Amino acid sequence: MTRRVHEVMTRNPVTVERRTSLAEAARVMRDAGIGDVLVVDEGRLCGILTDRDLVVRALAEGRDPAETTVLAVCSAEPLTVGPDDHVDEAVDLMRRHALRRLPVRTGSGELVGIVTLGDLEVERDPGSPLASIAAAVEEVRER
Repeated sequence: MTRRVHEVMTRNPVTVERRTSLAEAARVMRDAGIGDVLVVDEGRLCGILTDRDLVVRALAEGRDPAETTVLAVCSAEPLTVGPDDHVDEAVDLMRRHALRRLPVRTGSGELVGIVTLGDLEVERDPGSPLASIAAAVEEVRER
């Protein structure tokens, strides 16, 4: 029987409002021990900001972390999955788009979790989705 996303996702994802400074978002990530935050506008998902975004899209471009908002450098309108979607669907979406994490939203748009490569590790087997997703990420980087 195929597992559903809600069975493997991380519930209550960490969010920041779109006008949050990059410096504050970095502190939130540090304090929570995570590498990403979901960006919201009045509770509605509008982006995702990763530790890599902070380095590549902000610091490397000389942006002031105290003055730049997360909305200015986050990945806008990220792909999402639903809590009742099959894990295989999430894996396929992550593989096709070389993603390491997917926000989880209900049909009404409520943000209820995030599914990450770490979450999928529990599904790991000799033909591990983790291995194929990691390979896809490397392919995208080489392009």
